Amino acid sequence: HVQLVESGGGSVQPGGSLRLPCGASGHTYSSNCMGWFRQAPGKEREGVAFVYFGGGSTYYADSVKGRFIISKDTIKTLFYLQMNSLQPEDTGMYSCAAGPVNEYGGCPADKAHYIYWGQGTQVTVS
Repeated sequence: HVQLVESGGGSVQPGGSLRLPCGASGHTYSSNCMGWFRQAPGKEREGVAFVYFGGGSTYYADSVKGRFIISKDTIKTLFYLQMNSLQPEDTGMYSCAAGPVNEYGGCPADKAHYIYWGQGTQVTVS
């Protein structure tokens, strides 16, 4: 099992920034894909950003490209989502997640692929 704990959420004005850390513990060797999802009220949970711990490649949703940066430490215990130029549409519950690479060696944005989840942290932009 892998345990994930997020922090760093809060309220910010449009144009502001937040950094969300996610701490990972347990059998992290089984989960080379780690990433962030968000869910706004009344909407589906959507993938935001993902990082492959094996090689460091990253994936971003189109809505956050150029504004958000996902990064990791070298020993797979912490990864981060740096969110810049935040807009009201970025409001939501942000959750970190971990899972294995898929059959192509990548980290998909599909929430069904991820096995372990944090409890979530609220981000409000207004």
